[in-house]
Amino acid sequence: MVNKKSQGEGTFLNLSEDDQKVRCVPWQIKKGGKTKPMEEKNELKEKVVAIKRVAKVVKGGRNFRFSAVVVVGDENGHVGVGNGKAAEVPDAIKKAIQEAKKNLIEVPIVETSVPHEYVGRFGSAKVMLKPAAVGTGVIAGGSVRPVLELAGYKNIRTKVIGTNNPRNVVYATLEGLKSMQTIEQVAKKRGKKVEEII
Repeated sequence: MVNKKSQGEGTFLNLSEDDQKVRCVPWQIKKGGKTKPMEEKNELKEKVVAIKRVAKVVKGGRNFRFSAVVVVGDENGHVGVGNGKAAEVPDAIKKAIQEAKKNLIEVPIVETSVPHEYVGRFGSAKVMLKPAAVGTGVIAGGSVRPVLELAGYKNIRTKVIGTNNPRNVVYATLEGLKSMQTIEQVAKKRGKKVEEII
């Protein structure tokens, strides 16, 4: 058995002073509020964009599986997209959600909209993203809407140009959002003040 001794109000193991300091650090950081526990982080929401059946031709015939595209986000500037493939639909969705959580990115939000106009491209898909005034709402269709809503945009106008393939449209939207920069980010890169750029 390990001998214990009382010091003041608490009971401590017979450890050296250095060991006691090391063991107390995680508790002190969490208690002091310097790091947030995992439970306090915003919960991620997910939306299934597309599910389709795919086939692989083999010697004995065809092997059918299901492919799923899922978007996850916290509606506060973080969004990600994932693909999953499995023999059953629920398993494909589960894989897609896991991949989407690994691919989370941070996107700029300026007054519930995008900072500027931009055209996102992926493959043959193009998605035009335009800022909108408060009260406009999310004007988007198809696969663009889930990405924007889960990213946290409330007012934005969009237009899909070219193919309407759900997978490519989702990635084109994500590329457009990822490539945008706020005026503060541009000023920091140039080493100037915001007033000098405006």
